[in-house]
Amino acid sequence: MIKNFEKINTFGQLKKSEYKSVSIKEEMRLNLIECLKNGKNPFNGIIGYDETVIPDIQTAILSKHNIILLGLRGQAKTKIARLMINLLDEYIPAIEGSELNDDPFNPLSRYGKEKLEQMKDDTPITWIHRSERYTEKLATPDVTIADLIGDVDPIKAASLKLPYSDERVIHYGLIPRSHRGIFVINELPDLQARIQVALFNLLQEKDVQIRGFKVRLPLDVQFIFTANPEDYTNRGSIVTPLKDRIDSQILTHYPKTIEISKKITQQESKLHEAQKNSIKIPDLIKNLIEQIAFEARESEYVDSKSGVSARLTISAYENIVSSAERRLLINNEKSTTIRISDLSGIIPSITGKIELVYEGEQEGPVKVAHILMSKAVKNQFIHYFPNPDKVKKSNQPSPYQEITNWFSKGNQIDIMNDFTKEEYKQALNSVPGLKELINKFHKNEDEDTKYLLMEFALHGLAEYSLLSKHSLEFGLQFKDMLSSMFTLSQEQTDDDEEGNYNLI
Repeated sequence: MIKNFEKINTFGQLKKSEYKSVSIKEEMRLNLIECLKNGKNPFNGIIGYDETVIPDIQTAILSKHNIILLGLRGQAKTKIARLMINLLDEYIPAIEGSELNDDPFNPLSRYGKEKLEQMKDDTPITWIHRSERYTEKLATPDVTIADLIGDVDPIKAASLKLPYSDERVIHYGLIPRSHRGIFVINELPDLQARIQVALFNLLQEKDVQIRGFKVRLPLDVQFIFTANPEDYTNRGSIVTPLKDRIDSQILTHYPKTIEISKKITQQESKLHEAQKNSIKIPDLIKNLIEQIAFEARESEYVDSKSGVSARLTISAYENIVSSAERRLLINNEKSTTIRISDLSGIIPSITGKIELVYEGEQEGPVKVAHILMSKAVKNQFIHYFPNPDKVKKSNQPSPYQEITNWFSKGNQIDIMNDFTKEEYKQALNSVPGLKELINKFHKNEDEDTKYLLMEFALHGLAEYSLLSKHSLEFGLQFKDMLSSMFTLSQEQTDDDEEGNYNLI
């Protein structure tokens, strides 16, 4: 990038400057080298790929390769492609009025060549910002050759009074107009095979063929493709010769830890300022939301080939905050802390983001969502409290004994979704031993977080079959496990006698 570029308005002035014309791949390579030497990150905001995907991308750019990003949905493929513009010069010069961003030192179009021949050093120069050098196209079955490469424009022929044999009647498509820029095709396998074939020469020989015109356009384009492995079998495929011409195939992946997943969710979620100021979101809630996504990716009910997008946790995070906000507004309170019971508000985020296999369809999306939330609670529970299964096998006294003894005497507790702060605390305080359990393992937490942990303990004990948990119309009820089994058994017996075999 040259200094005081805005003062350079003609080709003659450009020649006297220190500007040197390079290909886009060379431009990106030089800028990446500068970033690596100075410790700059052109892919700021991409989390969890520092040791895997990012080094592969950097290697491909240094090799001046066209790239395909291959991975399941919600793995930041498109975001990575859009951040590639950070490796472009801020501004580059082009012949003014050229629809193909003609380089003044090496014009490509007929217009650019004629303009330079006529005006020579007086040829006007315009400066193109890097944001204008990025083009993105979603591959769909209706994409045509004309869209990507170009076609004859009868209106242009008529208005300019040109015969159809004249090259100037061509209307160029997206790819020629991306000359000296980055061109991205998302979901490449969705592109019809015959359209993919048309990309062969562009990638290798750089030939452009439009309606029989012998047009030689050595386009200078950095191609980036994205694809989902599922597409290879379900919707289409990348034709082999095209795949062979894409130099580097880079595999993306989902976050490998809860901590990385949390960082992505926090970065991408969009909360209203009022929500941030009035709603406290303990770390436990954040962990549970991420754990749900991890459980979904391993679930027998969810199609693993389809994947579970990071958008699930982002939507769930936004929904659980809004669920708490709704409760706050209903109760006319000024502030609140998110509760385990607020998880009921994220079910729409889960059901809309997972593809179910046959077994999952049999259960139904809402039930699968509940199963995933239950597994998340169970797996996170042992990070906060002793594992109940291990406690049973040890000779040590159970820290949960006083709690389970109270329920075994026929006591129960209802946690309603819209409880006020006082009702919530009163219900939890009614369980002997619950507060003592929290103080034993989390004595340094603030009061609001302690009450959340008290509720979490009840849910965890239910998942480990020390208590039973039942759905109410607007909340949950916790009971003794043994008495619940007898109750359920009696209800089934009564139903059998009446000839009703619908079990709860």
